[in-house]
Amino acid sequence: MDMRIEKDSLGEMQVPAGAYYGAQTQRAVLNFPISGMHPYPAFVWSMATIKRAAAEVNRDLGLLDPKLADAIITASQEVREGGLADQFVVDPFQAGAGTSHNMNINEVIANRASELLGVPLNADKKPVSPNDHVNMAQSTNDTIPTAIRLGCLWRLPQLLEAVRSLSSALAQKAVEFDDVIKSGRTHLQDAVPVRLGQEFSGYARAVARDAGRISSAADNLRRMPIGGTATGTGLNAHPEYHARMVARLSELLGQPLQKSDNLFESMQSMADMADFSASIRTLAITLIRIANDFRLLSSGPSTGLDEIRLPAVQPGSSIMPGKVNPVMAEMLDMTCFHVIGNDQTVLMAAQAGQLELNVMMPIIAHNLFEMMHVMIGAINAFTTRCVIGVKANREKATGWLAKNAILVTALNPVIGYLNGAAVAKEAMATNRPIKEVVVEKGFLNAEEAEKLLDARKMTEGGIQGTGGGGG
Repeated sequence: MDMRIEKDSLGEMQVPAGAYYGAQTQRAVLNFPISGMHPYPAFVWSMATIKRAAAEVNRDLGLLDPKLADAIITASQEVREGGLADQFVVDPFQAGAGTSHNMNINEVIANRASELLGVPLNADKKPVSPNDHVNMAQSTNDTIPTAIRLGCLWRLPQLLEAVRSLSSALAQKAVEFDDVIKSGRTHLQDAVPVRLGQEFSGYARAVARDAGRISSAADNLRRMPIGGTATGTGLNAHPEYHARMVARLSELLGQPLQKSDNLFESMQSMADMADFSASIRTLAITLIRIANDFRLLSSGPSTGLDEIRLPAVQPGSSIMPGKVNPVMAEMLDMTCFHVIGNDQTVLMAAQAGQLELNVMMPIIAHNLFEMMHVMIGAINAFTTRCVIGVKANREKATGWLAKNAILVTALNPVIGYLNGAAVAKEAMATNRPIKEVVVEKGFLNAEEAEKLLDARKMTEGGIQGTGGGGG
């Protein structure tokens, strides 16, 4: 491989001749050959957005030569639009705080800006410095937490759209399945009837509430720490820099951002990130529960509940012909398990800061962006490849309900709990319907039993047989 020489404060370093990054990035590549993973696009976009905004603000404050600033702005915008994506090569498992990430961005933008000014990559001297110009009025310590917040907010609309689309699809199924009366189950044992549509309405509402939780937690990410520089004091930054940066970043993000009410807190504390991570974890908990219900309700089909049929999207076995598995629900489970593990890492990293800095920010950034990335993909796939195509097995639901002795619960206000228990036990022991047993024992006549054991009315609440609702 052809190489060129780049310099940093430690001396000379050989760098691939065509690379836009420089010496510090190359040192990080050699020091941290850990996972082979690179930063998520959300992180690169956010850092480039910060560099662009900083060049504009410092230029307008008279601190940065307009010619250099314009080149930095152009180079930063290229990166924001996905350019030079293969130049961001530092492993997420790296030196604390994210200095390697920050310098990777600085070096790429500086070299590209110099190139735009007519100076090639292999030049001994270049007009744009990664530290003095691209990183002007900045520190790793305020840019990285700012980038984490920006990146999460950048992807937030996609995540919320995915979650709300899932909620909408479940709500549509709730309407479609409203006429399907089935046996309820608690403790995985027979319980009083519910409508399949009611079950799905519960799923839809739970997911919608999770969207609200995520949106609320994201609001706390809008406080920007940029301008605190190294420790929160704002050393080497113009007094107007923080406010101007927040305003410009709001414009570039297209969402409202806020000035920090305490730069020391905003740089020291990762609590807002941990809170946002926890909101995604809560969504994962909800989705695991729903996915597992789908697996139970579709189990069998010959020897299971078989109350719903999931779309057959692929063969389920390499040896058993005709087998079809609930693969989309299984995929969603695995994704959510992974997300919960990511959240645990964020939790541990968030409490690991000391004094003015949390040095675990690179893994917080990586895990938050990964959580959002895989959740968006998994939820969209589950919605389109599973939920939209779910069908109710009305015949099986009706059949299970007919065998459910717990229907006697509706008779408690009329015949009493103990008499109801006796009826249920005999019905289960003799494999006979509740209606037949309750009439045989003389607790009700046939007409009364028929009226009070109307399963549809049971799903509408109220007290059976007293005029207190439910018919």
